[in-house]
Amino acid sequence: MTCYDRRDLGLLLLRLGTGGVLAAHGAQKLFGWFGGGGVEGTGQFMESIGYVPGRANAMAAGLAEAGGGTLLALGLATPAAGAAAAGAMAGASAVHAPNGFFNQEGGFEYAASLGLTAAGLAVTGPGRLSLDHALGHAVNRSWMIPAAFAVTAAATVVTVGARSRRLRKAKEGEQEALFEEE
Repeated sequence: MTCYDRRDLGLLLLRLGTGGVLAAHGAQKLFGWFGGGGVEGTGQFMESIGYVPGRANAMAAGLAEAGGGTLLALGLATPAAGAAAAGAMAGASAVHAPNGFFNQEGGFEYAASLGLTAAGLAVTGPGRLSLDHALGHAVNRSWMIPAAFAVTAAATVVTVGARSRRLRKAKEGEQEALFEEE
């Protein structure tokens, strides 16, 4: 086995593992599979954590995770797939960030790991054991990497920024008790 064969097999394993996990999370949001809430339940949850409108945010997150994950696993349109998944995980990381880093405390460790792996695959490429390679890299061109990340970054900044402003505004409207009640 040559270095290239090992690299391609390693990329395949990363794509299948990361893409499969992302696709399953997206299926929870979109279809209610694997114990998920579907679009309605996820939409209500999204509203409760500041992503408004909830249904639209549930659809966007579900499509980015399910679509990005499936495409990553297949090694198809890898720059767009990895960037979309990374953007969804940036939004999830923003939700978990107040809980610190570690997942056991509800932190952003898990979402950040998935997002960074997806981003790394988008930059590195899918390897030869992929549909991108089989199709002559028609949807995996070098220029697509910065383009995909620019579009995803812009959408993520707008979405997460709007959530942050909404949460800040809601917190400003709350008044803390002047005295403790017994």
